[in-house]
Amino acid sequence: MSPVKKDTQKSTGFTAEEQAAMKERAKELKAEARASKNKADGESDLLAKIAEMPEPDRTMATRLHEIVKAHAPVLLPKTWYGMPAYARDGKIVCFFQSAQKFQARYATLGFNDSANLDDGSMWPTSFALKELNAAEEARIIALVKKAVS
Repeated sequence: MSPVKKDTQKSTGFTAEEQAAMKERAKELKAEARASKNKADGESDLLAKIAEMPEPDRTMATRLHEIVKAHAPVLLPKTWYGMPAYARDGKIVCFFQSAQKFQARYATLGFNDSANLDDGSMWPTSFALKELNAAEEARIIALVKKAVS
């Protein structure tokens, strides 16, 4: 029998970006506990986060916000781990993650399990975004509408 090798690399814990996201979330939870958030407050926070983003993420996040407002007005805008997000009944349905947030090569449009995207036994819940053109916008509109159906 051959000896089992032990992994000699130790986990370094959370990255600086992950730690920052957790701190953002803690601040968000405290703000929500202090006052019941209304749609205007959530949207104000979301727009402030979008304004901090570098291009092209800022443009994509702005357009995504317009799409969600127009096609899923039941969703409440808010921030979630420092990212623009949209919730229904207190649960995040979808969110936008800037490429720069975790130093990724693309931004992400993600959907949580509260989104009604079920399609058989397997379906995508996140999508890489490099840019938004008419084709991507049409697909996002369909996904957002299905998510809240």
